[in-house]
Amino acid sequence: MESTRQLKVARLIQKVISQILIKEGSGIYGHMMVSVTMVRISPDLSVAKIYLSIFGAASPKQVIESLNKHKPHIRFLLGAELKKQLRIIPELIFYYDDSAEYAEKIDRLFDEMHHKQDSEEDNHADRQDT
Repeated sequence: MESTRQLKVARLIQKVISQILIKEGSGIYGHMMVSVTMVRISPDLSVAKIYLSIFGAASPKQVIESLNKHKPHIRFLLGAELKKQLRIIPELIFYYDDSAEYAEKIDRLFDEMHHKQDSEEDNHADRQDT
């Protein structure tokens, strides 16, 4: 269970990283839409795990690699923005968040099951009519 302080710092980091990616993102990973879906921070506030949804990329892994190459610069910008709120700027770790794709896949499976069930019911009704 995360403490109130961890939750507040995570939300603050999420907001600032989102702003940084809006301003600096095209120079880092090109013209794609990257959204910060969640930030988890360690109890000592020294490590921030940043989960990203990436849209319009052939390979989300390449976007994460590009962000990792620019991690010192992103951390510097984060520090410049949060220097009054945090004593130590956490180490940043970027992760690809595929939960949206997973949810879409589950929806497709449910739709397929529903359509299959409907077609079976139609076939059953046709047999009873004859």
